[in-house]
Amino acid sequence: MNVTIYDVAREANVSMATVSRVVNGNPNVKPATRKKVHDAIERLGYRPNAVARGLASKKTTTVGVIIPDISSIFFAELARGIEDIATMYNYNIILSNSDQNKEKELHLINAMLGKQVDGLVFMGGKITEDHIQEFKTSSVPIALAATVDESGETPAVNINYQQAAYEATELLLSHGNEGVAFVSGPEDTIINVQKLEGYKNAMKANGYESPEDYIVPGDYSYDSGIEALEQLLEFDKKPTAVFVSSDEMALGVIHGAQDRGIRVPEDLEVFGFDNTRLATMVRPTLSTVVQPMYDIGAVAMRLLTKFMNKEEVEEQNVILPHRIIERNSTQQK
Repeated sequence: MNVTIYDVAREANVSMATVSRVVNGNPNVKPATRKKVHDAIERLGYRPNAVARGLASKKTTTVGVIIPDISSIFFAELARGIEDIATMYNYNIILSNSDQNKEKELHLINAMLGKQVDGLVFMGGKITEDHIQEFKTSSVPIALAATVDESGETPAVNINYQQAAYEATELLLSHGNEGVAFVSGPEDTIINVQKLEGYKNAMKANGYESPEDYIVPGDYSYDSGIEALEQLLEFDKKPTAVFVSSDEMALGVIHGAQDRGIRVPEDLEVFGFDNTRLATMVRPTLSTVVQPMYDIGAVAMRLLTKFMNKEEVEEQNVILPHRIIERNSTQQK
């Protein structure tokens, strides 16, 4: 049988309003009375009804999190940052996978709002006009994590992807590589457009062309890294270095090269992006752009709490610092 607030009030010999004040942390309760209520709650095993409390306060202390793929190391680290800050501020999380499918993303946004969440953290690929319209008409705040809204209207936390790609490409060029290829992520996402611009700008600044043959699209997966390398090896002038848009794809490039007897980094230098745990698990260990995934998730959640609690927000589009780390998949100069 469910224990109700009425049962606790009767057990403690106080009013239901007093029990409610104790449960909700209202300070205007005498210590002795508060202890009586807590003792009664413990004896009866009472659990406050979060839904009922939410209806009364118009808050559910629940945040919806929409993520492309929770099995991805990259997104799992982001989600951990979100959850830790949510817990710190006494919010619960409802997590859903969108598979980076536009229709599913839009459906999940509406489904989360239907569950009366207090806010949403969204991670996805391409932010379309349909997404922006849903964000604008949302009754609760929404923050983006590692996701770019070109209009700048939606609060977001990212790094400078173009600058990071520029620095990675320039490092490979500084090692004497004339043929630097780029394996991108999905071509229709603004983040990969920015990475591609960074790559091309670095090539141009150092006096090199960016041959279209050297730019190969992938989908962030290990298999697409292997396929990208096979495509690059079809050309007469084979690249001596590859900048890859994610660590997982970079592993595919490394293993594809090794399977063909190509030595990394002696014959082919490989540079990744993200600095997930995979970067130190592969051999040779992977040089990569350090993207602070946990921090992006944590800052996005903190930004959301500010909007939910109507706190002052100085900057709604936050750019966190990145850095370059050289390991053994590139030549040490």
